[in-house]
Amino acid sequence: MPGAAPNGPMLIFDGDCSFCTSSATWIEHRLPDDARVEPWQRVDLEALGLTERDVTTAAYWVDENGSSYRGARSIAKALVRAGGVWKPVGIVMQIPPVSWLGALVYVVIAKNRYRLPGGTPACKLQ
Repeated sequence: MPGAAPNGPMLIFDGDCSFCTSSATWIEHRLPDDARVEPWQRVDLEALGLTERDVTTAAYWVDENGSSYRGARSIAKALVRAGGVWKPVGIVMQIPPVSWLGALVYVVIAKNRYRLPGGTPACKLQ
């Protein structure tokens, strides 16, 4: 069930993870001004229909209508919103079998983000 619609689309990420923060900063520089990129620690999760468990295990894209998209799909949605050369990448990422591969890659990265550049032990998923 979708939560409340944010003021424009929003990518929600784990602000305690340096790898996630670096990735979020990268996409933030490519998004239009009406899209926000926020660490989950600074948003009202309940109002968006999300839980702490949701956002500590994956990034989320919440669109203007309050619909939320998890993991690889959230990244695809953000790339579509970024436009330019990133829009077709985001579109293709949502089409099987590319979407299946993207979901798998996302899970592997999420589970190992503490090992990636900028990752810390605080990034390790429980």
